[in-house]
Amino acid sequence: MAQRGFAVAAYRDAGEWRAEPLPPAMLADLGVLLQALRSQPIEGGPFVVACVDDEFFLIARLEGGRISLLLSDLTASVEYPLAEQAMTRLGEEPPDDDELDEVWPVGDLDLFSDLGLSEDEMEQILDDIDAYPDEMLDAIVERLGLGDTYTAASELAQAAR
Repeated sequence: MAQRGFAVAAYRDAGEWRAEPLPPAMLADLGVLLQALRSQPIEGGPFVVACVDDEFFLIARLEGGRISLLLSDLTASVEYPLAEQAMTRLGEEPPDDDELDEVWPVGDLDLFSDLGLSEDEMEQILDDIDAYPDEMLDAIVERLGLGDTYTAASELAQAAR
């Protein structure tokens, strides 16, 4: 089943944030998404985001040789291959049936702390139960200072579906 959503790569070029749309194939395969991440310039800790079916998002960030992952909702791993692959990479177990009514993130909540977005601020963004995943991502990238360039790239990525 084809996933709906979008994927974007963000990186620094001469100290300025840039963002580029990624193909829809990124929405189903963590390996492909991480390959796209590794192909970005390493300055400033590039990252990729995938937002899938208005259900969840995944952020992968490269810092040195280390990749940090943040999955916005671990319950997505029951239905979506990308979320399941992220959970496996994080060494997390899938949620039990009685946990499927709850939504909570898993992974590295402080993956942007070096850019001024603390773990507490990330938790506040992710705790907004009325916000859709793309709205949470908008809040995150705005806080990181790349709102306009990210918005343009995400719109292009969504148009490519």
